Amino acid sequence: MNIFEIIKSETALLGHRTAVVEGANRISYRTLIDAAELVAENLLCRGVERCHRIGLLCDDSIDYIIVSLAILSLHAVIVPVSPEQTDEERKAVITRIDVDFLLAEQRLYQGAEGMPLPSAGFRSRDFVIVRRSPKLKPPDDYYRVNPAFIRFSSGTTGTSKGVVLSHESIIERTDAADDGLRITPEDTVLWVLSMSYHFVVTILLFLRRGATIVLCGRPFPEALVTGIIRERGTFIYASPFHYGMLARSDALAADALGQVRMAVSTAMKLPLETAEQFRRKFGFQLTEAYGIIEVGLPFIRLDGEREKPGSVGRALPAYEVMLDQGDADGAGEILIRGKGMLDAYYSPWQGRNKVLTDGWFRTGDIGRFDRDGFLSIVGREKEVINFVGMKIGRVVVEEVLNRHPLVRESLVYGMPHPVYGELPVAKIVPASPSCGDSGLDELRRFCYHHLASYKVPKEFKLVDLLEKTASGKIQRYR
Repeated sequence: MNIFEIIKSETALLGHRTAVVEGANRISYRTLIDAAELVAENLLCRGVERCHRIGLLCDDSIDYIIVSLAILSLHAVIVPVSPEQTDEERKAVITRIDVDFLLAEQRLYQGAEGMPLPSAGFRSRDFVIVRRSPKLKPPDDYYRVNPAFIRFSSGTTGTSKGVVLSHESIIERTDAADDGLRITPEDTVLWVLSMSYHFVVTILLFLRRGATIVLCGRPFPEALVTGIIRERGTFIYASPFHYGMLARSDALAADALGQVRMAVSTAMKLPLETAEQFRRKFGFQLTEAYGIIEVGLPFIRLDGEREKPGSVGRALPAYEVMLDQGDADGAGEILIRGKGMLDAYYSPWQGRNKVLTDGWFRTGDIGRFDRDGFLSIVGREKEVINFVGMKIGRVVVEEVLNRHPLVRESLVYGMPHPVYGELPVAKIVPASPSCGDSGLDELRRFCYHHLASYKVPKEFKLVDLLEKTASGKIQRYR
């Protein structure tokens, strides 16, 4: 199976309809498919073959979608490399997943060895392709799973992995999500999230169903306001941060979202204050969703479930859910199994059967069911901070802090915030008592050099010591 061929087949009668809008630039489904096939031909000429891992470094755009479809059409594998990452973080993705090629938007690539790709198929951006020599051949299981996508991620201990998804898993999880989203060719989707982190369940589903995708991420919030007013979007997929901005915007009247049939809040827990602020202004409820890269989109709180604020709803039909009981009030770790589960972790390689237990995936999230079977997320076991829907591994930030000579040891944690979800905050035990404001300024600059800006702690606190467990480990808390 091949997800590109599925999209091509399912939109064969919709060639004249608009597929993607980016500012004043529009592209139809027929032109989108043709453009992807042109780019694929050029990639073939550069040596891209089946199962090659292609690091993709590109801003969200029509061209991002064209290149992604081109890679998928060749049965090659997309490895997203985010423009928001530092050079150091990009190199970590490229080397840990050991990509065969880096395909980069030219203005984002600083190296000298890139070979320009012909412009045929691209709308407005120039690309270079860099061939690498992978150090290790992937295991045989890699080729057997029919891989399509590897999303670099960090585990609970900071050990890096890559979530491997096959074409079959992508097809299954997009079908499963559509049991709740019900996307049609009549939908105009307003899109603000990063394609480097949100692509498989959403963008590929929207394309399969022949919807129009309006890219509204930049400049924000102006582009989203324009999308709402000019494009009359029917479906919004965004984070609580974006909805909070809309609710506070003077540029939108109370009836501005009258044509919107569903506004999905994802990427982080929806604060009740944001949900109520949005409902008071626009007159309808946000639909909260709970997605996991290893699983898909198993929970969506649908319109008929308005009486359950703070809940992510019931599981969609393709999924089973159970709680590993952990306390007296019924809360426990959420375990999920169903269609479209991850096929493996890439580095180190762990096949699906090793990752899952009898088909169940342990999410690391703590949840509780009410008497009607509605799930609420009440906490996390994983060492992850959720800042505006962007996941920050605490250990990753601490490793950078601890490399600085001013730092003896550090503790990074998330401080709850009504708008941003959680703010990353760092406690620092200085290596020298003389470390003051100037030292913290130097440490902050060091972090900005080695970490994506959203990962840099928003507050640094100097402390004499960090509380330890009986075994001598730093005591973690939220």
